[in-house]
Amino acid sequence: MLVTNRFVVDVDVADDFTERAHAALTALAACRGYLRGQLVRALDDPRHWSLVTEWESVGTYRRALGAFEVKVSAVPLLAESVDEPSAYEALATAAPGGAVVVAESDRAAGPYR
Repeated sequence: MLVTNRFVVDVDVADDFTERAHAALTALAACRGYLRGQLVRALDDPRHWSLVTEWESVGTYRRALGAFEVKVSAVPLLAESVDEPSAYEALATAAPGGAVVVAESDRAAGPYR
């Protein structure tokens, strides 16, 4: 599962944002089910940042959000992200030089999910 939180950060507060994002990434990285993460910035507009993390499953990500250190270090930062969907399930992958491998969705077929 991929989680991408986008931020628009004024240049004059970028240092503070970066410090808080590093703390958030550290807290998330300590959680069970965390696979990898990155803090990235747009090349063509340095005000645009993303915190991108990958998780074993939606359950491990949701449980991580309940961890004390994540509540203290990451959740306040994540609340500042652009209000848009941020969690994505992988439906197709391809290794370098490899074929596309299609995966089934974990979403329920019913209308309540």
